[in-house]
Amino acid sequence: MIKEKRNAGDPMIQSMTGFGRCEIEADERKIVVEIKAVNHRYCDINVKLPKKLGFFESSIRSLIKRYIQRGKVDVFITYEDYTEHNVCLKYNRALAGEYLECLEDMRDQLHIKDDIAVTTLARFPEVFTLEEQSIDEEELWKLVEKAVDAACRKFVQTRIDEGARLKSDILVKLDGMLEKVAFIEARSPEILKEYQQKLHQKVQELLGDTAVDEARLLTEVMIFADKICVDEEIVRLKSHIENMKETLEGEDSVGRKLDFIAQEMNREANTTLSKSNDLALSNCAIDLKTEIEKIREQVQNIE
Repeated sequence: MIKEKRNAGDPMIQSMTGFGRCEIEADERKIVVEIKAVNHRYCDINVKLPKKLGFFESSIRSLIKRYIQRGKVDVFITYEDYTEHNVCLKYNRALAGEYLECLEDMRDQLHIKDDIAVTTLARFPEVFTLEEQSIDEEELWKLVEKAVDAACRKFVQTRIDEGARLKSDILVKLDGMLEKVAFIEARSPEILKEYQQKLHQKVQELLGDTAVDEARLLTEVMIFADKICVDEEIVRLKSHIENMKETLEGEDSVGRKLDFIAQEMNREANTTLSKSNDLALSNCAIDLKTEIEKIREQVQNIE
């Protein structure tokens, strides 16, 4: 039985893309299990296996579900039995008797030569048949379970390896986002100062020697400041970035949560861009949105 899905030292996140294969030969039997998976919103397991193993399908699904929570998983199982005693020859005595009776009736009615022999009867359908011996289901399941379990472990390891690469890439992008958010935070007050200076200069050019109404100018500056203020967006962006970093260290399936956080990041970046009245800040906000979209693409691959 499988007591835990991951070893204690394994990285915490997994990619939904993976592949695992196991081939086992024992007691003149051979079983091959291949598992591969791609992205999917839910856990979708498709099992293809021989008729002989059909009654194990439910158990195989249950076993695989212990290892994964999300992904479209295709499982291919082949089985070969090389044992010499797996079939036996069956002689249908009753059917052979009926054939013989019919032949004798034909001989008597048609008055033909009687050349009925054992070899004659043996050629008729179903007199001799080959039947497969009953399978020891418990013994066979041990073999199937061992192969599926081993394939699952290799499958999960590829997901863990890919998950580690995704995590590393996302963390680098998040650090880059923090730098962009820091630029926006530093640039915003400068925009307000520049606006105030330009407004004061234009009013003086228009009024000449006439005294400038500083209170009116201050009111205009305050209105402009309110329109371009992105303080809340900056705070939320920083919070989302830290939240995503913490989530990447989580033990459970975190793909959906990461996707939600990325959506919230994008919302704040859109608002920041819509409030922008400065070329440098606009370009930075666009770059920020681009990085968020890259992260969302990566997050789609996480279980």
